[in-house]
Amino acid sequence: MDAHETRRLARFAAVMRRNIVEQVFAAQSGHPGGSLSCTDMLAVLYAKEMRVDPANPRWEDRDRFVLSKGHCSPALYAALAGRGFFPEADLSGFRRIDSYLQGHPSLKDVPGVDMSTGSLGQGISAAVGMALAGRLDGKDYRVYVILGDGELQEGQVWEAFMAAAHYRLDNLCAFLDHNGLQIDGAIEKVLSPECVADKFRAFNWNVLEVDGHDLSALDGALQAARAAGGRPTVIVGATVKGRGVSFMENQAGWHGTAPKQAQRDEAIAEIDAVLAALEGEA
Repeated sequence: MDAHETRRLARFAAVMRRNIVEQVFAAQSGHPGGSLSCTDMLAVLYAKEMRVDPANPRWEDRDRFVLSKGHCSPALYAALAGRGFFPEADLSGFRRIDSYLQGHPSLKDVPGVDMSTGSLGQGISAAVGMALAGRLDGKDYRVYVILGDGELQEGQVWEAFMAAAHYRLDNLCAFLDHNGLQIDGAIEKVLSPECVADKFRAFNWNVLEVDGHDLSALDGALQAARAAGGRPTVIVGATVKGRGVSFMENQAGWHGTAPKQAQRDEAIAEIDAVLAALEGEA
């Protein structure tokens, strides 16, 4: 990517982060930490990589996306709003009883959502099914999925990984949001899934390891995934929980905690400073 494209994606990601904080603050509930850590992955997918049409969310030939870590819906909603699937103003209704933007994304209710998710471990299985269906139907769409590293403690995910490799689903690309933390603390202390890259290789996946906040590296990995034939790809992204809000970074306590007014103001000020700097570079 050239500097202009990188700056465009960085701005998209920064606006996403602002909207993540605002959603969770307005609802006084939600999951900011993991939403902020996967923001850059979603920004590259929705602002550059994926073939989608916001005016026709059910377009048969669209690329598909599954947020396997469904509790991080604020990030997905921010990406969908940024891409134009629904008005950004609707984000203020996050988790409200009369809103379609509930705590976990709903296939039936939210334009652009391809799979209802929330129970960890199930999203990757759905993504494998979508990729296999595309293969059987002779379609050229691609399927993308984001998992959390704590989610790898679920046995179901390994069955899905095995099936994806068995069926040689090279139209499937998974992201691992590898931030090292889950609600109970560090993943290696709760139930370690390490070494994750070696495990994926053992399951015969094409494994790419990148900085999960480096937009150019993420874009390069996606292009490499397209070129890899005969195997599904996993992009293991080293990330920081709470990325972009200094007092949330690397803090397990922000897994599912909403900021209070002063914390919201501090977070928005930090993100707005990033946005101002990006505007200054234009």
